[in-house]
Amino acid sequence: MEKNILVKSKLNLFKTKNYFRNLDKQILTSFILLLLLGIFFSFSSTSFIADERLNKEYYFFFQKHLLYASVSFTIMIFLSLLDTSFLNKILMPIFLIFFFTMILVPIIGIEVKGAKRWLNFYIFRFQPIEFIKPFFILIIAQILCSNWIKNLNLSYFLSFLLLLTIVSLLAMQPDLGQSVLLVGVWISVIFISGFNIYLLFIMLSFISIGLSSLIIFLPDKFEYITSRVTSFFDPSKSGNFQASKATEAIREGSLKGQGVGEGILKERVPEAHTDYVIAVISEEFGSIVSILIISIFLFISFRVIKRIINLNNSFYKLALCGLISLLVFQTFIHVGVNANLLPTTGMTLPFLSYGGSSLLSSGIIAGIILNYTSLNLKE
Repeated sequence: MEKNILVKSKLNLFKTKNYFRNLDKQILTSFILLLLLGIFFSFSSTSFIADERLNKEYYFFFQKHLLYASVSFTIMIFLSLLDTSFLNKILMPIFLIFFFTMILVPIIGIEVKGAKRWLNFYIFRFQPIEFIKPFFILIIAQILCSNWIKNLNLSYFLSFLLLLTIVSLLAMQPDLGQSVLLVGVWISVIFISGFNIYLLFIMLSFISIGLSSLIIFLPDKFEYITSRVTSFFDPSKSGNFQASKATEAIREGSLKGQGVGEGILKERVPEAHTDYVIAVISEEFGSIVSILIISIFLFISFRVIKRIINLNNSFYKLALCGLISLLVFQTFIHVGVNANLLPTTGMTLPFLSYGGSSLLSSGIIAGIILNYTSLNLKE
């Protein structure tokens, strides 16, 4: 009898009843397609680097990408299957765990190319901010929709303090790109919640003044930001080398591309398989394929917004808007940098860029989106 109760309680953690009927299959298919495209393009963009530049096995990076993509897919399905009420209960503990790891970064983090953003646990290395991003959005949505905070202005203030804390930790690494991304997503969430637009402009002014003050008063710490912005406005500067080569690769690829493996951007630009993957794709497969990839992200956004319109629960509306904003903003920042429309930020392209932390974070975002969009429309 006790065994049956235990089995039943475990099954209650997963919403198997009517799961496939309520699941938005078009969103699921889109996420799977992005993962498959990432695996395919990883072979083209990483093989040369592993074989020629790093003297590793030809399929070294491709095999790791395939492993991370498989784990990302597993996480996506697992989170989409979890009972939504149970998922909402564990959001705060998970966020606190990753927040603690982010606090550890300045203390025991490893430095790569002048930035200390990673934790190395010998078995694996990961970037905490990638995992914090989706849970930060969900915690913000919970704060804004909380029943125990009666004053809405207090909710906004608490969400701003949380944003300020994380951005401060990012400034210590330093990581301007992720800071701008989080600020942009936070603005979109509170704007959708009905925040006064005039107060929003005032807060944006304070944020801008704060970031500018850091650059002015700590020039050594944030010298890389100044050099990137300067090189962006003055292409003759050497700091704009990568962006110039990426733009040239997109132009050389034209509509149809140079052919599989024929691109040279991955040979000329370090980390092309992460920060400049859309330029690599455009060079070898053409701008048409890049436009198709962007269209998939926009289609996912359309499907999610369509679901949001029919949801009555404010938390799910804000959470889904925030998660979609995260995906879209990150995608367009990545594309903007590759097309030399934005200063270099080191932003990955969700699902397609090489990198374990980025892929696993994408799986978390996809899983939660699938979970929330499979809710009854009246919830």
